[in-house]
Amino acid sequence: MTVWQWISGALILFGATLALTASIAIVRFPDTLTRMHAATKPQVIGLILVLAGAGIELFGHGNVWALVLVGLFTLLTAPVVAHLISRTAYREQSHRDGLLTVNELGDTID
Repeated sequence: MTVWQWISGALILFGATLALTASIAIVRFPDTLTRMHAATKPQVIGLILVLAGAGIELFGHGNVWALVLVGLFTLLTAPVVAHLISRTAYREQSHRDGLLTVNELGDTID
């Protein structure tokens, strides 16, 4: 095995571990806002690490560009989805009491 294969394997393993911990957190966290955090941050970083490891392994092939497109699409859509989920949770007041110490939106949401 070459050094690049070791690096690729380590990236894939670490990314899969992050994705696993994110999925466990989604099941275990008590409310929507904390689940939203677990669904976006470690999940996206884990996916990017897995894609980077696969990209190292597939370097020189045409399939690498598909991995780049998947990574870019994920980086562009994850913050938007997280914002929409959190705004919906705020509107429906499905968060724990005392979780929001500062309410910057107040009564401005329609």
